Amino acid sequence: MLMFAVCICGCASPYSFDGGNAFEYLLTQTRMGPRNPGSKGHSDCRNYLIGELSRLADTVLVQDFELPGFPGKLTNIIGRFDPVSESRLLLCAHWDTRPWSDLDPDTTARSKPILGANDGASGVAVLLELARVLHRKRPERGVDIVFFDAEDSGLEGEPATFCRGSAYFARHIPSPVPRYGVLVDMVGDRDLDIYIEKNSLARAPHVVNLIWESARGDSAFHRAPKHAVYDDHMSLVDVGIPCAVIIDFDYPYWHTQGDTPDKCSPKSLLAVGQVLTRLVYR
Repeated sequence: MLMFAVCICGCASPYSFDGGNAFEYLLTQTRMGPRNPGSKGHSDCRNYLIGELSRLADTVLVQDFELPGFPGKLTNIIGRFDPVSESRLLLCAHWDTRPWSDLDPDTTARSKPILGANDGASGVAVLLELARVLHRKRPERGVDIVFFDAEDSGLEGEPATFCRGSAYFARHIPSPVPRYGVLVDMVGDRDLDIYIEKNSLARAPHVVNLIWESARGDSAFHRAPKHAVYDDHMSLVDVGIPCAVIIDFDYPYWHTQGDTPDKCSPKSLLAVGQVLTRLVYR
């Protein structure tokens, strides 16, 4: 078993998960503005994520694709650690942001794109910081970190219009194929409360158990099911890769102009990063 440390105060060893570093990754994304497909922020963030993973991972794969109704190029970005290992874990998040604020209480703001500090940037931030840890201390398995595009441009009430990047990835999974996966989405909320997502429990119960075993003792993780969320993990379970989502869906700023960095916390990113670090090195 590999031993590892987890940074709590932001000042521990370079092998530790650092919540402050993760929060800086969140801020870096939001400084680019909204990252909805076709925007300048989307293009800038694409280049940034490819650059960061190229610096940290052993191999980076870029899946460019186009979809009807989407402006310009869409991109899934894959960072592989030990890319030849048959024993693999997939960790994923979506990096795009919603093109409109359809749930904003101000009806005049609903046509504006969201900044997506929590819904988009938080999951990416956790995985970028975890990539830094993996770069310095290799686990005893292969790890794929995947950033999905085109998750959040769907129409309310039409699930098939969401999660388009993960659906593309599920049809073009690089070999070796991961044995299971964990999706992180909306994990930066200052008031973090993560419950077991119901679709994950139904479709990937052993992955749920692995996550909650790794989260034992963390008060932000609750061993009770709540919410059934259609998210990128569904694309993976549909092709036979068990995947569970870590998500705090009780977020009042979801799909509004209020989804900004002040609603997020390094402590929350750290809590999720700790769980994933334990899971990777278990």
